[in-house]
Amino acid sequence: MATAGKVIKCKAAVAWEPNKPLVIEEVEVAPPEANEVRIKIVSTAVCHSDLYHLLEGMNKDGFPTVLGHEAAGIVESVGPGVTEFQPGDKVIPIFLSQCKECRFCKSPKTNQCELAWKRIRLEVMAGAETRFTCKGKKVLQFAGTSTFSEYTVINQIAVAKIDPDAPLDKVCLIGCGVSTGYGAAVNTAKVEPGSTCAVFGLGAVGLAAVMGCKAAGAKRIIAVDVNPEKAEKAKVLGATDFVNPKDHNKPIHEVLAEMTNGGVDFSVECVGKVEVMRSALESCVPAWGVSVIVGWTNLFDIAIPPVHLIFGRTWKGSLFGGFKSKDGVTGMVKAYLDKKIQLDEFITHNMTLDQVNDAIELMKHSKCIRAVMSVSQQ
Repeated sequence: MATAGKVIKCKAAVAWEPNKPLVIEEVEVAPPEANEVRIKIVSTAVCHSDLYHLLEGMNKDGFPTVLGHEAAGIVESVGPGVTEFQPGDKVIPIFLSQCKECRFCKSPKTNQCELAWKRIRLEVMAGAETRFTCKGKKVLQFAGTSTFSEYTVINQIAVAKIDPDAPLDKVCLIGCGVSTGYGAAVNTAKVEPGSTCAVFGLGAVGLAAVMGCKAAGAKRIIAVDVNPEKAEKAKVLGATDFVNPKDHNKPIHEVLAEMTNGGVDFSVECVGKVEVMRSALESCVPAWGVSVIVGWTNLFDIAIPPVHLIFGRTWKGSLFGGFKSKDGVTGMVKAYLDKKIQLDEFITHNMTLDQVNDAIELMKHSKCIRAVMSVSQQ
């Protein structure tokens, strides 16, 4: 392309400081360096992890930054040493690396990559290097991706090539939320046919977990949320029951125990609040129940009576649904094209990058499942 090797000036939503509206700015995006890919972002969605960094974590060292990590786009140019991608490829950026060379990548026991958190410092959710500048200042790349921009530069180990027939305004959701929830049920919990499940929190991740429980053959899937408006969407994606904790005068785990003869076989927590994590664990049957923590928070500790585990429950965590990231994304896109998973049902709003603050407000107040923003034309 004519822009290859040159600095690109384009539009991006910059978060200059915590807990403030994003500002649409002209940014400069440098050419990709060794092992990097510059991507034209076509569609991106707002995920709660973006809100967590902006409104909850609020580490000042993590700003200014360009948020966004759930997206899809087209390769504009590649840096030296890149052989997997070429200009024109459809791709999905991923916040979790898969280098395919480290001991974690080579192990079937995990989807972690040893390079992932060397590239990105968790406390600021960005790496030391960035290809963004704005008004003469360095702007960080959130999660190593920064998709609230018309162009971004990402290391090739955090980019997945996808089917050229994939609709980018739909499959962008596979870059985080849908893969995270679906995989938590299928890969991490390993939900079994005929089992009973409970999913706590019905945002995109929770609804995807419901979809995963159904795909795994669960006979009963209890969706738990304080927002009754989420009930119908949950049932469309496979839930058999909906429970609102506000409708009961006893702890939710006691309600679920009464509904299921002592507790569910599997529970998936998709809220990111430590009190809900404990409730999800306590909702499992003591003898063999498996509970998976998916919701992200790093602000609080959690405490439980040891007997909750001694009696036989298993407590697990899941990042990106346990998928080896690049391989998993490619597979999930194929599953969507083969009509084995749903995506369209998650999209409640179609917007533009200029409306990013409106999209954030919708998510902050639980008024959307996913708002997909058009960033660039294909």
